[in-house]
Amino acid sequence: MTILYTILVGFFIGLIARALKPGDDRMGLLATTLFGVAGALIAKYTGEWMHWYSADEPVGFIASVLGAIVLLTVFALVRPKRTQRDPTND
Repeated sequence: MTILYTILVGFFIGLIARALKPGDDRMGLLATTLFGVAGALIAKYTGEWMHWYSADEPVGFIASVLGAIVLLTVFALVRPKRTQRDPTND
């Protein structure tokens, strides 16, 4: 049940992060969920490393969204740009 809860919360975190981050993030539901879960994990371990909270405390929702936004931004910078095809040259 914990894994299902993590996936569901990660999906909503990914949706919120994609809505708040400017730009066009073309990705499916699976990628949105993975970015949300990964953002939550990054926020959790960064907060523990910085001693903002201990290991037994839940990570904050806002910190999770910020972690997912950071991941989406890095992904947008690393991903190769798509080129537009000119239909007049066909």
